[in-house]
Amino acid sequence: MLTLLSNSAARDCAGNTRRDFLRAGSLALGGLSLPWLLEAKARAAAAGEAFVKDRAVVVVFLGGGASHIETFNPNMDGPDQSRSVTGEVQTTVPGLTFGGTFPELARFADRAVIVRSFKHPIGNHEQAISHVLTGGTDPNGQAKDGQSLGAMYARIRGANHPETGLPTYALLSDAHKDPQYSREMNRVAVGSRAGSLGAAFEPFVPTGKGPALENMQLRVPADRLDDRRALVGQLDALKKAVDDRDAAVGLGQFDRQAADLLTRGAGQAFDISKEPKAVRDRYDTSSFKTGKKTFEPSSLGKQFLMARRLLEAGCGFVTVQSAGWDMHADGNNPPVKEGMEMLGRPLDKGLSVFLADLQDRGLLEKTLVIVTGDFGRTPKINKNGGRDHWANLCTLALFGGGLKPGVVGKSARDNGTPAADPVTTGHLFGTVMHHLFDVGLVRVARNLPTNLVNLVTNNPPLPGVF
Repeated sequence: MLTLLSNSAARDCAGNTRRDFLRAGSLALGGLSLPWLLEAKARAAAAGEAFVKDRAVVVVFLGGGASHIETFNPNMDGPDQSRSVTGEVQTTVPGLTFGGTFPELARFADRAVIVRSFKHPIGNHEQAISHVLTGGTDPNGQAKDGQSLGAMYARIRGANHPETGLPTYALLSDAHKDPQYSREMNRVAVGSRAGSLGAAFEPFVPTGKGPALENMQLRVPADRLDDRRALVGQLDALKKAVDDRDAAVGLGQFDRQAADLLTRGAGQAFDISKEPKAVRDRYDTSSFKTGKKTFEPSSLGKQFLMARRLLEAGCGFVTVQSAGWDMHADGNNPPVKEGMEMLGRPLDKGLSVFLADLQDRGLLEKTLVIVTGDFGRTPKINKNGGRDHWANLCTLALFGGGLKPGVVGKSARDNGTPAADPVTTGHLFGTVMHHLFDVGLVRVARNLPTNLVNLVTNNPPLPGVF
């Protein structure tokens, strides 16, 4: 299998080494992996099935648990502490407001479904993240059951795009200097797992952090990975070796795709330097400094730009991870007002540019962008100016995807519980799957695991959005 390997032995908390630099497919330089190839062909057969829609999903996961109050339910007519401490901004939809740090996102309210009655039963970070990212298939959040929504999609559609070889499922995050941010990133990596579906359906992680695919191997010293010309030389040599081998023995379709990801155009999807400077500048969020104990420029805009490039190259499910939203106002986290100024502003810029870019390129109608997190925050402010964990009402907003825009559900006056039409993680699961698949055809499809078919067909979507 083809992996770019350095000689670094440093490992992250998931046991991965920094040498896991870029991976794809299953071509071994020492010989073809025929059992994998047969399995890959069987997996990818589903990619041509009629039940797979030409759709994509991007999950923007606000690790730490963003306040539902300061994001999409400012509740300015409610009791004092249940109102947004950042105020509100009027959106393009009369009578609908967002929190005060989202003036740019407010322009996309007419393409959004705002859920004001989303709840689940788990108030601890690790368990809540696993529960949400698995669409409730991990009911207790113990990471012993279930698998992520993206992994399930990859299992049904196929682990790689049938033409470009690009992985179906990707997790975009960034290394953090702040230890709290690193913890939140690693929790999202666990929640993004494939579980019993197997390693082939783990998310592709371009940074090499977190879960990773088995792939092809190319040994490159660590000090040469930063030398673009040296790296290009290595890849050119690999391309020649692959071409020579293909001419000699004939590579199968999926082995060719694996090699193409690194030696031809698809691999360029991960290189945002290919974008015009004006586009990179538009996405750039580095002027915002984020952190608690250690501050660094926000890289969220770069993650959104890479997400757009991956979508265009055939990736069907992308998770964009943003850390720092655990706004207790304690030793590790800021008060909610300061925290929303620090994190809400780059999210507002990066996500709104991303949505505008998708719209301009004709991709927003088929791309469902979901904004959520661990849970919501308490409708009362603690003595230090923070809000604490609160799963009785959580953050959930959906943009694009051809959904019928509007507000789903209603919160109680104190912004602490649903007052009408409670929404669960099962509804989130159903909405994602109805967006990605023709569920009626999934029901009668062959060669799909029965348990996945049952999950896809038995979970209802949000009411009234399709």
